[in-house]
Amino acid sequence: MPVEVDRDIVSTIASMKRPQLVTLLRRMRCGFDIDFSDDYINSMDLARLRHIALAASMHDKAFAI
Repeated sequence: MPVEVDRDIVSTIASMKRPQLVTLLRRMRCGFDIDFSDDYINSMDLARLRHIALAASMHDKAFAI
């Protein structure tokens, strides 16, 4: 079954800079812990951080930017 992704969410996440992405990840409630350390998050390249934020957004039932 294909996964549907809201294009607005994709565009918004694609335009975010690192501090915004980190804040977003820290505020998400996904039904599982997003427990990456600050050091790990800061070591990720921006593309990977965006990928994780997008994946997490698909699990956050209340996700709204």
